[in-house]
Amino acid sequence: MTFHKTKLAGVFEIHLEPNSDERGFFARTWCETEFESHGLKPKIVQCSVSFNVKKGTLRGIHYQGMPYPEAKLVRCTKGAIYDVAVDLRPQSPTFKEWVAVVLTAGERNMLYVPEGCAHGFLTLEDETEVFYQMSEFYHPEGSRGVRWNDPAFGIVWPATVNMISDRDRTHPDFEQK
Repeated sequence: MTFHKTKLAGVFEIHLEPNSDERGFFARTWCETEFESHGLKPKIVQCSVSFNVKKGTLRGIHYQGMPYPEAKLVRCTKGAIYDVAVDLRPQSPTFKEWVAVVLTAGERNMLYVPEGCAHGFLTLEDETEVFYQMSEFYHPEGSRGVRWNDPAFGIVWPATVNMISDRDRTHPDFEQK
């Protein structure tokens, strides 16, 4: 795997290094030692998948609050997404900044989102599937979110949001939290 830093500390775009032959290829998508060597949390306790019927579906922007912060490794296994990480770490020099990466099934790239950052995505194709690996179990009482169009972040989305849950649409302004 190759790890590419983003402007947000601890957020990496990760690419596979396929070993190819006449059968196809084989590649690692996770290695505790490699993740640890980049200062990333190598613990995985839960995996989830989301399937999104329509292009323009927005999910997020979510995170788990204390005492359940989580890191996520996100990969698009079918279709394509515009994947966003938002820095919510008050002591970070990039506090309230965001970064986006297009993840596609064909590219097989991943985004690592560390604790203290929120995550969300917009589907760029119909029938898009996203696979998540998390460092913490889901705790409903720790579930938090920020609004996808909150002016505190100024996220620029590449396409129209056609579908979003009421919960994600109605998070209060970040400054009011």
